[in-house]
Amino acid sequence: MINPNMQRAYEEVLKLTAAEKMMLISKILPELSRELKKDTRLDIYDLKGLGKEIWKGIDAQEYVNKERDSWE
Repeated sequence: MINPNMQRAYEEVLKLTAAEKMMLISKILPELSRELKKDTRLDIYDLKGLGKEIWKGIDAQEYVNKERDSWE
């Protein structure tokens, strides 16, 4: 669902000429790029606990032993 402010802005952009739209894009893209670079720092610790529900009720050593036995 598009918010009302975005909808109004979009309707205004539709009224622009192709050249004006290109100029607007050329101003918006660098700003967006800066924001994305700032917001996309990755931290390995963010992965902690990811998928833990898959292993619920499974004994880790028993699982490893079964995997090792399957190699032979």
